[in-house]
Amino acid sequence: MGANKKIKTVSLDTMIDKHIGKVATPDRDAFEQELKLELLGNAIKEARLHHNLTQEQLGKLVGVQKAQISKLENNFTNARFDTVLKVFHALHAKVNFKVELPKRKLKAA
Repeated sequence: MGANKKIKTVSLDTMIDKHIGKVATPDRDAFEQELKLELLGNAIKEARLHHNLTQEQLGKLVGVQKAQISKLENNFTNARFDTVLKVFHALHAKVNFKVELPKRKLKAA
């Protein structure tokens, strides 16, 4: 690279807006949902490894097959909510959920 060339830097948010989509667009919503599921899977794996458990051992604690734990950790499936809670309970992990509702009125059918 020449001495006179400058590297242009941009924020991660700018790159995501450009390549995935602006906030609240369908593509961006899908990306953020997938990212959240991936983070959840990583949290499960990290907690499992912290307790020195294999996927099979964790599955036995929870009452599911090793394959289900693998799927959770690798984001291959949308697991049942109660299964995810059982996994975190077995790992003695505190779980917090944040729910945000839109500021618009809901209409009942």
